[in-house]
Amino acid sequence: MSDREAIEAVVRTYFESMHESDPGKVYATFHPNARITGYSFASGALAEMTRGEFADMVHGIQPSPKAKGDAVLLEILSLDIAGDTATVRVRDGYIGLDFIDSLNFLKVGDEWLIYNKLFHAQGKLS
Repeated sequence: MSDREAIEAVVRTYFESMHESDPGKVYATFHPNARITGYSFASGALAEMTRGEFADMVHGIQPSPKAKGDAVLLEILSLDIAGDTATVRVRDGYIGLDFIDSLNFLKVGDEWLIYNKLFHAQGKLS
């Protein structure tokens, strides 16, 4: 599997973690030191989370978007690899919102992991 294919697989698992409310998939795709950061759509306040806090938030969405039958929206807008780092810009639908996520990856051994996530909620899904 090429680095591009491996990164794309991590992006799919990352999306599945949210769509299925599966904290195990959060732990599988994010580096232990990862930070998840962005502005709350509801309040406009800065939200900063560790991997564990993000996993707890994902798990707390019950029933999961998949169980509710929410449509799948996942689109890789760009993917750039520079050595053992990569940046992926993703558009995804989650909890009724249309997000643009900037995912920064590190290659640790043979495994690609998300090291940082910056998110922007563009608005509600139509």
